[in-house]
Amino acid sequence: MLATDRVRKVHIVEVGPRDGFQSEKQFIPTATKIAVVNALSRTGVPAIQVTSFVHPKAIPQFIDSEDVVAGIDILPDVSYRALVPNMRGLERVLPFRGRIDTVNLMLSVTESHNRANGNRSIDETLHEIAGMTKVAQGEGFAVSGSMICALGCPFEGRVPIERLQDIAGRYVDLGITAISIADTIGVANPKLVYDTVSYLVGKYPDVTWNMHLHNTRDLALANTLAALEAGVSRFDGGVAGLGGCPYAPGATGNIAT
Repeated sequence: MLATDRVRKVHIVEVGPRDGFQSEKQFIPTATKIAVVNALSRTGVPAIQVTSFVHPKAIPQFIDSEDVVAGIDILPDVSYRALVPNMRGLERVLPFRGRIDTVNLMLSVTESHNRANGNRSIDETLHEIAGMTKVAQGEGFAVSGSMICALGCPFEGRVPIERLQDIAGRYVDLGITAISIADTIGVANPKLVYDTVSYLVGKYPDVTWNMHLHNTRDLALANTLAALEAGVSRFDGGVAGLGGCPYAPGATGNIAT
């Protein structure tokens, strides 16, 4: 029996207000961001990644993260999340407990991209993530971890499955059991997705796995089906296919929600 025969419900996380907006060169007015999140809240999606608490010098689009989070309507059936790249970003989120319920932590699985994205080694990032996880969970936030470039890196190419297993294990050791597998530059194909996801689900069956797929080669929908067949039922999507990464050359939009 295929995993798709067992999956009865797909859980979609709308990431357009974060992954989509970060790629827009022109500043999007705060009121517009709030209006978009409010409209998305009423579409029926169960979760929205509202913004990123990254340093504005890195991504100027998010200079107004606090104002956006403070201004959106909070609906009872929607989970509101924020990407938090470091401890300083987490400190900025803490006053919004009750509005933001989940913090998404990030780690690139290759040294080259992790340094381009965060100017640190993987071990240095994991050390900070350990402290962030303790603080966030102590403050009542749910915590998820992302494996960026898990299905292909713009600098190092194909990523060995042993690397993904190791990083997933280190997340689990920290008490993080919600992990996202990201095809950040959209280079995956269905066989790679199926083989990778099947392996990781088999190694860590108690983890809640999520797929973050970009559509660079117009394969994101096929890759979604492959992930479903491998046992994943949670997926990120960007409204209108928005998305991209300033530190991932060649990345295009997310799969359209």
